[in-house]
Amino acid sequence: MATSLVDKAASLLPSSNPRLCPNHRSRDEIPYTQLQVREIAKSQSRPNLSLGKDYTRVDFSSAFLSEAYESCRHLCSEYAKTFYLGSLLMTEERRKAIWAIYVWCRRTDELVDGPNAIHMTAAVLDKWEERLEDIFSGRPFDMLDAALAHTVQKFPLDIKPFRDMIEGMRMDTRTCRYQNFEELYLYCYYVAGTVGLMSVPVMGIAADSLASIQRVYDAALNLGIGNQLTNILRDVGEDGLRGRVYLPQDELAQFGLCDDDVLSRKISDRWKEFMKAQIRRARFYFKEAEEGASQLDKASRWPVWSSLMLYREILDEIENNGFDNLTRRAYVGRGKKLLMLPLAYTRSFLRTSSARIVSRTSLKINFPLPTELLAVALIGSQQF
Repeated sequence: MATSLVDKAASLLPSSNPRLCPNHRSRDEIPYTQLQVREIAKSQSRPNLSLGKDYTRVDFSSAFLSEAYESCRHLCSEYAKTFYLGSLLMTEERRKAIWAIYVWCRRTDELVDGPNAIHMTAAVLDKWEERLEDIFSGRPFDMLDAALAHTVQKFPLDIKPFRDMIEGMRMDTRTCRYQNFEELYLYCYYVAGTVGLMSVPVMGIAADSLASIQRVYDAALNLGIGNQLTNILRDVGEDGLRGRVYLPQDELAQFGLCDDDVLSRKISDRWKEFMKAQIRRARFYFKEAEEGASQLDKASRWPVWSSLMLYREILDEIENNGFDNLTRRAYVGRGKKLLMLPLAYTRSFLRTSSARIVSRTSLKINFPLPTELLAVALIGSQQF
């Protein structure tokens, strides 16, 4: 069997254990997440994905749909500003669909991490999954559900990654510690890798793509894994205050650390070395996501590259803060975000895997930017 990406990522960490790959095995010893990606990629590559025998196609009024998607747009622009700005260059149909998916994912996440999370029970997640089934059956509960139901009618979306995200929320209610990276990786797949898999049919793969469909889906998964690992590293201090440690326990031990070191909020040399290793791993997954990001439909690449570059900047900020993510929360300032937009736009047109990485200091933009990009940059200057 070929070496898995998790095995490759493991080589970035000092360890006496050469294997840190998922042990959730299925057919022919294929890692669970790899199996899911293959099945989802195959399913969502069918132009006329069956909606199921119980599906009821609903003809929503144009006024109702307009209001539903506008509500999704507002939420996306409020809580995911950089991604939202990138989505404005997508076709109208695609950007509305990606807003609907974003809103469903946000609402799902807020069940566990939102203001009403204290009332979370297994029964609530079961009910939410029933609502998901209703959405995919053409029976939306509210206006925001209706936007996703309409998106399901327009694009070949498989329900599997949506169900898996809900399973990730269940993990969050049951688990406060992860013994090793194989457990954490599966959690990252459930809560973030799934987002990439949901998005590929909407983003579209370029007709002249240099990569296979499977590789594009693998890249989407890797971007989600990288994003979630970055979220974890950014929020270590805040999560610790809530009694949660999303760091592999065995790797903490390898560096002579334990939960007490996280909860004490003291930055030691051992902590800094541990963080350097964790950041290297997150960057590894971003690197693996690059090629697939550049094989998407041309109008869809920019928001993906914006997200990729923004999250890389968060890792840079953790380093700039002296690896203090216990008492400080790394964030990317307004100026850097604005500068990132044209850089991400330019990088999205470099299609070869050997293309060098665009950075703030290395890139010279020496061609006219499209009017649409300048307009989006103007909107961004008013939002950030």
